[in-house]
Amino acid sequence: MPTTVYFASNRILTGDPSAVTSYGPNIQPPSDTTDITYGTAFVDGVDITTNQQGSITSLQDTNTGSFALDVAGDLSNAGRNLLLFIHGFDNTFEDGITRAAFNREFLAASGQPSTDTTVLAFCWPSLGKIVSVPVLDGDYRHDQNMARLSGVHVMSFFAQVEPLLRVARANGLRTYLLAHSMGNLALSSAVENWFLHGNGNAELFNVSILAAADCGFDAFAQPNLAGLDGLSLLSSRISSYYSTADDVLKLSNVLNGIQRLGQHGPKDSDNPTEFPPAIYKTFDASRIDDFDRNFLTSHQYYRLSPTVRNAIAADMA
Repeated sequence: MPTTVYFASNRILTGDPSAVTSYGPNIQPPSDTTDITYGTAFVDGVDITTNQQGSITSLQDTNTGSFALDVAGDLSNAGRNLLLFIHGFDNTFEDGITRAAFNREFLAASGQPSTDTTVLAFCWPSLGKIVSVPVLDGDYRHDQNMARLSGVHVMSFFAQVEPLLRVARANGLRTYLLAHSMGNLALSSAVENWFLHGNGNAELFNVSILAAADCGFDAFAQPNLAGLDGLSLLSSRISSYYSTADDVLKLSNVLNGIQRLGQHGPKDSDNPTEFPPAIYKTFDASRIDDFDRNFLTSHQYYRLSPTVRNAIAADMA
């Protein structure tokens, strides 16, 4: 049975919005949110036992600026908790959508009722490449810039779905945010822009889960609601998953010259005044070894490790 992913993307379309290949690596003008493409994707072939993400078999109900009215109606009456996912570095459009589908199925396999969710994804214009020549870090730098510039678009996405999230909570459901890797940089920019554009406090999420975050470890320590400083005004609880054995973030640390949030958790996270335990939680995945670890998978433990899945399921409960 296909997995349904409701999506928004700020990639510039190069053709028919119902074609996967139309979602290119270029970004809509950051000052314009009216051309963001919203739609519904159906993903077949997801197999969590063999780590198969599947493929998109159909894109439907595409619309610019917001979800189509019938889709928004379906989301308002989804009958399940809502999970918003923001992908990381090295993801094509199809990668971002199928990863959202995989995460939905992987978390649901925990058996915890709260993890059986309806999933929404924001797909920003990553190149979907790791290394190119002659500039070895050129693809990484491209994605980093695109993630940061996508903040206004992610902010607009949050504003579009905020009424849906509010209805879900009024119906006794829960709302979650899951950001992985460089998706946390897009999230950081979105939170900052939320307040810069005059939006006030809003309980968008019951829990925000920041997995292997590829942004500075001082993202919560910025002044005047910059960075992730304002996330606690949009989310009741925040969980940061980190690993000192994350080889991808070790390289990112070298490239950026600053420790990453997903390496040791937030700066000063052991200070209960700055990080009240009722709101903030950290999970150290450094010694988790219940998955096939290599350079790339060391950065993907959040969707490979049953132990980490159980921890995330406990957060969602």
